[in-house]
Amino acid sequence: MAETILKLEKITKVYGNGVVANRDVNIEFKKGEIHSIVGENGAGKSTLMKIIFGIEEPSSGTVEYKGKPANFHGSMEAIKAGIGMVHQHFMLIPSFSVVDNIILGDEPVKGLFIDKASAVKKTQELSDKYNFELNVNDLVSTLSVAKRQKVEILKTLYRDAELIILDEPTSVLTPQETQELFEQLRGFTKQGHTIIFISHKLDEVKQISDRITVLRNGVSKGTYNNDELTMAQLTNLIIDRDLENDMDEFKTHKDFGGKNALEVRNIVMKHHSKNILDDISFAVKKGEILGVAGVDGNGQVDLVKTIVGLEQVEYSGDVIINGEKVNDKTVKERRNMGMAYIPEDRMVDGISGTLPISDNMVSTYYDRDDVSKGALLDNKAISRISDELIEKFAVKAKNNAVAVGSLSGGNVQKVVVAREHNTIPNLMIAEQPTHGIDIGSAELVHHKLIELRNEGAGVLLVSADLNEVIDISDRIIVMFEGHIAGYFPDANNIDETELGMYMLGVKRQTPEEIGGALND
Repeated sequence: MAETILKLEKITKVYGNGVVANRDVNIEFKKGEIHSIVGENGAGKSTLMKIIFGIEEPSSGTVEYKGKPANFHGSMEAIKAGIGMVHQHFMLIPSFSVVDNIILGDEPVKGLFIDKASAVKKTQELSDKYNFELNVNDLVSTLSVAKRQKVEILKTLYRDAELIILDEPTSVLTPQETQELFEQLRGFTKQGHTIIFISHKLDEVKQISDRITVLRNGVSKGTYNNDELTMAQLTNLIIDRDLENDMDEFKTHKDFGGKNALEVRNIVMKHHSKNILDDISFAVKKGEILGVAGVDGNGQVDLVKTIVGLEQVEYSGDVIINGEKVNDKTVKERRNMGMAYIPEDRMVDGISGTLPISDNMVSTYYDRDDVSKGALLDNKAISRISDELIEKFAVKAKNNAVAVGSLSGGNVQKVVVAREHNTIPNLMIAEQPTHGIDIGSAELVHHKLIELRNEGAGVLLVSADLNEVIDISDRIIVMFEGHIAGYFPDANNIDETELGMYMLGVKRQTPEEIGGALND
């Protein structure tokens, strides 16, 4: 039997508002294993990781690290003990070099000065040892997303981490980059490191894990050897029901006359004389989902902002919604034309966290006749609509008066999707609609997008999750460095690895092939 490096016994965490995040959780982590923690949003994964990393303290229970009690009072104590954590959102300073990011807060000194030479030597040796292929003198701003993640991991190794927590490490990686990461993780375990792997991508959990612990509603549903569980069994443990994988209703394509809900024609946007968007043209038909695949940072955010009208940015070309040019129209005017929008950052752009669910459920159509009485809001109607949407979209909340910011990420996303769905749009812009949410919430979001599509709306799905794009799109375009690198008119016949090649810029289609994105 492998040596136990970390042991959690009867961990319970109760917050001041009475919310129980973890209840009597028992887990043992073995030295040299990849141990996945899975569960829905709100299942208690994040709280448990914060306890391990010293960000939170348990209300009761004990933590043992290397056979000794570990009562960490802050993450610095956990780091000094040999525990590292790579967060889902990178904590890097883009204008700093790789080495400066890695040593920040733990700089080696020689006399009164930072010993930069020894820092460069040590970090470069670590990069070479683990085959990271990094030049530690490069600026982080020049690195790809995958290489930035390696910098984050290198930060933990520089501090001699023996146990590394990875939170959603593959959420923005291509299939090829994911496989490369997995090879490196296996290499870490062979050298004695322990990996705690947090992910909503269950196919990857099954691929990489030695053992898996399932959390549901803050309670452990057991720890299993990977080969003991089928995918169906794992899913059932997580959401307490079978996942509905039947997409027959989706595959039956209805004809809505081939009319376009959205046209984007020859969009060019420059920043410091460099093209951020480079002659982008495509159309979204009524009754279809057009998927936009690509690694984050290849122009998707700027494209969405241009279509939605979020920022007054200078660009050439045209955005056309339902046959009408909207370049000079506000977000509200575009919404009044039938556009709805699920933003990438639900907490910043999707909700007002301190306001109740009810207010958030109508915030984008507060002046609609069924919501307002002239200059006044109809609070009874708002409450009724909110209750109906809470039930329809399975939002887990005590009532509609609860502050939306207090909900789990998956439930916040359900509120956003419910509100936008209830505008009855003919064009839905869905930007990373299931990023960071659990499989049950993601399933509901997908079904609602499909429902809109089958009712005749055009859906533009922008996602870094290839499985999502392939599973629910009719057609797909791939963006790379601000241009369309590939167009695929039939999403049912696409190989994920092939698509990854276009996302990495290894392959690119001819202008004639790409032109079909607008003209098909």
